[in-house]
Amino acid sequence: MAESLVDRDGRTNEAGRSERSARSERWERPEGPEWSARLRRPGEIRSLWLGDTKVSYVPDGDVRLRPRELLLGSDDAVWAAHPEYLDDSGHLVASIGALLVERGDRALLIDAGFGPRRLPAAPDGPRGEIHGGALLDHLARLGRRPEDIEAVAFTHLHIDHIGWASHPLPGSGRPAFSAADHLVSAPEWAQYAPSAGQGATEEIAALAPRLRTVTDDQEIFPDVRVRITGGHTAGHTEYVITSGGRRLIAFGDALHSPIQADHPEWISAFDDHDPARAADHRHRLVAELAAPDTIGFGVHFADVVFGRVRRDGDGPAWHPVDPTEPLDA
Repeated sequence: MAESLVDRDGRTNEAGRSERSARSERWERPEGPEWSARLRRPGEIRSLWLGDTKVSYVPDGDVRLRPRELLLGSDDAVWAAHPEYLDDSGHLVASIGALLVERGDRALLIDAGFGPRRLPAAPDGPRGEIHGGALLDHLARLGRRPEDIEAVAFTHLHIDHIGWASHPLPGSGRPAFSAADHLVSAPEWAQYAPSAGQGATEEIAALAPRLRTVTDDQEIFPDVRVRITGGHTAGHTEYVITSGGRRLIAFGDALHSPIQADHPEWISAFDDHDPARAADHRHRLVAELAAPDTIGFGVHFADVVFGRVRRDGDGPAWHPVDPTEPLDA
């Protein structure tokens, strides 16, 4: 078994136990105006419990994406049949943010958003306007400060995933999570590290002082393990959280839109390292997300970031999972 980075004394406080026991989850059939509205808007804060582990989506911003240019293999007929995925300008809405993982008083962040900036739409290709900046405010709403985060684990080193870990805080000159370890898979760092001579940027160089490379199946936090998939990038990584008899797969950019649960054969234009490997993994991942007691986390999935795959032949395969108060509450 890979070396663990985990102290074995992870505890859950009484407040955490009370909140967990007071909540359950529901999965929703994806239909109707509310489903369409959620596909067309950026994600909001959403939290789930897996045993003693709480996971929360922390929004930072969003990017608008040109659907045909992003999902190669789709065409005008597909999008004419599925207008519910598109905003009023004909773009897919992709959330940008992070996953907060909490166990007792400990906290891990998976990815770090885009940071406090905005870029106009690219003249061609899939990317429309992109912006971030809200992550720290949303983290505060969840009761956490940047200095509470012991580590930031990256799915990969694209700019919309490393933003707040590399961008200086306004007025401070230092990145928000400068006290946290920065965890990156070894093959990902080998491709992007400043010493690699290609792909390195100032943002990536800013990660180096606190960077630690991780290996496949390594435990980096209680019940959180590394799963290196490659494909999208050289060392693209998923994080598998197993607790309370369930598991959550934070799958990064293996999927960019909920519609890919129905069409895993569509290649993403952003799969710039090994598109064939990315497609092979995407098929396996969609099948895995249909397994019992398995939840997916899609950081770019508009406002349906937590979900399961249900292939019942009626409607889309991605079914959102949401927290709900029990009926007798």
